[in-house]
Amino acid sequence: MAQSRLEKIGTIFTRVSGLLRSGAMKSEDKPLWYEVYAAFPPKLEPRFDRPAPQIPIRNIFYEEDQVRAKFHKSQKQTEMVSLFDRQRKTQTQQFIQIYQGLKSQGALDEEKIFETSLDLLQEQRAQMKLDAQQISTTDSDEGSTQSLSEAFSEAKDSSDSKATTTSATTSPSPTKGDSKSKIGGINIENLFKD
Repeated sequence: MAQSRLEKIGTIFTRVSGLLRSGAMKSEDKPLWYEVYAAFPPKLEPRFDRPAPQIPIRNIFYEEDQVRAKFHKSQKQTEMVSLFDRQRKTQTQQFIQIYQGLKSQGALDEEKIFETSLDLLQEQRAQMKLDAQQISTTDSDEGSTQSLSEAFSEAKDSSDSKATTTSATTSPSPTKGDSKSKIGGINIENLFKD
């Protein structure tokens, strides 16, 4: 830098200005923010010795944040979440949805709504697991038998079609010389040529 590197001496703007003035930095290498800072300087210069304002920091909470925190506190073990899967809702999102649905009905107090939501979520998750297992077992059972039977039928069809094409291309009455040289559609004389 052109001057001292201590932040007590000056701001970054004054340092860059000094570099430009002395020729240590070319005007082409000037940072992008320099022009903006020069055009719109701050009301108060950002110095190290200026005291920070005593503004109270407000807590920013959504409605469901307290319920979410209570849910995570009660559920010690949460599921793994794939960030690539945007279609499936997480366990927490499902719980919040159930909780808000019960709360909108307004028949129960907060604690009862929370407990009922937990029970409904567990039932829903158990039902989803059962459905997934049934689908996977039926898919694997049907898929393997269908694929095997389809494979055998395709192989049979292809062998039948090859047999019909070879019989159509060969002459129906082969001569004596041809029968010795061709066995099963293969020309033996061509196999043993050097």
